[in-house]
Amino acid sequence: MILHSIPPVYDSSSRILLLGSFPSVRSREDQFFYAHPQNRFWRVLAAVFSQPVPVSKDEKLALLSYGRIALWDVVAECDIQGSQDSSIRDVKANDLTDIFRTCAIEKIYVNGRTAEKLYQKHMLPLTNRPAYYLPSTSPANASISFEGLVTAWSCLCNYK
Repeated sequence: MILHSIPPVYDSSSRILLLGSFPSVRSREDQFFYAHPQNRFWRVLAAVFSQPVPVSKDEKLALLSYGRIALWDVVAECDIQGSQDSSIRDVKANDLTDIFRTCAIEKIYVNGRTAEKLYQKHMLPLTNRPAYYLPSTSPANASISFEGLVTAWSCLCNYK
């Protein structure tokens, strides 16, 4: 079993909760979300909010704050092979109580189909709040272009 060791990012101004599945090997090594240089997450968010692409952790935190985004993952602990979402087994879900207690979350989004499936199975029964699918920013999702991702993710601007 691998434990999720990256704390959630949120503050009282967060209005969107964005959930991934589980951190990649690179993200676990760097101890921050979407650390693999080929993951398009940070470039997509920057484009959606017309901001510079963040490089440092502080710049990434500032972009999340600017977008009023709380960021975490569905899975707290699991068995996983490398970074492959398809290999995730024996899931224990993260507890969202503190985020909901601190933030007036208006909408929950999930980054990709695996996060969506895991949210439906492990979190929806607890939160009773739907999560809305956004196409994965993973480099493994080659079926959608960068421009397509930006278009799909532009719904996040509604909470700015």
